[in-house]
Amino acid sequence: MRDPGLHELLRTFTAETAAALAGERAEGAEIPFEVIEASEGRRGSPPLYCYRALTGAFIEHRMGLLSGLASYAPAARALAERSRAGSYLSMCGADRVPEEPRDRADAVLMTFLDRVFAERSDFGFDPDRFRRAYEELEKALLAGRALVTVIAPLVGLALEERTWKLDLGDELSLVRGDRLQDAPPEAVWDEDEEPRVLAVLTTTQERSDSLPWATARRRFSELLTTVRLFDHGSYGLGPLAWGRVDYGVWRPAALGAAVRPGPARTLIPDGQEGEFRGFFELMARRLPALADGSFGSPELAWALARFEMGCERSSPLHALTDYLLALRALLEPEDPGSTRLPQRLSLICARPEDRARLAERVAAAISLEGSAVTGMTGEDDQAVELIAEMGEHLRALLRDTLCGHLQPDLVGVADTVLAEDLAATPV
Repeated sequence: MRDPGLHELLRTFTAETAAALAGERAEGAEIPFEVIEASEGRRGSPPLYCYRALTGAFIEHRMGLLSGLASYAPAARALAERSRAGSYLSMCGADRVPEEPRDRADAVLMTFLDRVFAERSDFGFDPDRFRRAYEELEKALLAGRALVTVIAPLVGLALEERTWKLDLGDELSLVRGDRLQDAPPEAVWDEDEEPRVLAVLTTTQERSDSLPWATARRRFSELLTTVRLFDHGSYGLGPLAWGRVDYGVWRPAALGAAVRPGPARTLIPDGQEGEFRGFFELMARRLPALADGSFGSPELAWALARFEMGCERSSPLHALTDYLLALRALLEPEDPGSTRLPQRLSLICARPEDRARLAERVAAAISLEGSAVTGMTGEDDQAVELIAEMGEHLRALLRDTLCGHLQPDLVGVADTVLAEDLAATPV
């Protein structure tokens, strides 16, 4: 087995299919049969015949049912990403190979199930039959190619034991390090002997190609940005990544990442995986679109970059300048001297009764930045709390704008709220 991710997806889908088809049989659905000649027999003797179950036809008529299984879509997506899926269909004697990746993936799943349950009249999950069918599929998909895995610790995040793996699609996942077989101990365990969460990129490539370090750095960086936007906390990538070909030796490489561990790790609780996966899928579209200018605005892209810089500062006071610069780009483009930032931020981020307090907090943060520049203040608890509050308001603005809950023109949003308040105020 060279692709454990695909193996697990197909095993789950096959097991759910077996249960669904067994349920159909229990409700009275019948499998069609055909009569075939079993052997030629001796010359001059009458031919022998037997019945053969047309299991493939039985499954094909129920693909609508099977496509509704929870495991169907992940398995189909995984196969759609395999460029050699058509080779498998041709090898199995398909008359036509669909051109569209998703249609091709549907055809592969249908053919795969036919190989697993061929000529059977019952649908219990048979591990040996599944293994033989999977080995046949994998051989076709990975001929001349190798499975490549790259991992890196994602500091500041935790997964529950029951949900030790979070499949994000497109070859990326989050995995508790203690559940990733043969992973390097220095990647798995932190200083307190607690298992880290690992970002895992699993892909296939030509065996002669180099490990995809540049792709892994980009994908892991986008994942880190998504985690930072999803929930407040201190996150970072470890300084090293590890990669290997098939099940060979792990090779380390520098990520060039800054890590600022927080006092605690943020747990993705059991039951919230779907929310995180949905958010990740949205950000996987929005972040590249923001970078190429097809979504948002230059100010939004610049503010997100400053937010990332602030998250990686070793000093909260240094991060404060990053946060305020980002907020000014979004809410005070005229000039910092306009002093409109406190009011505009409070109009968007606070309830009417809390706006005066938030405006005062923003003004205090601006004053704190000035004192920090002149060396007149230190990082006491109150200062750190104020800086974290500014960072959280910035995160909320970025997240809501990227999700589409706020228009990119945040100045216009704030001015609209102000106009509505003035119109509602009695003269």
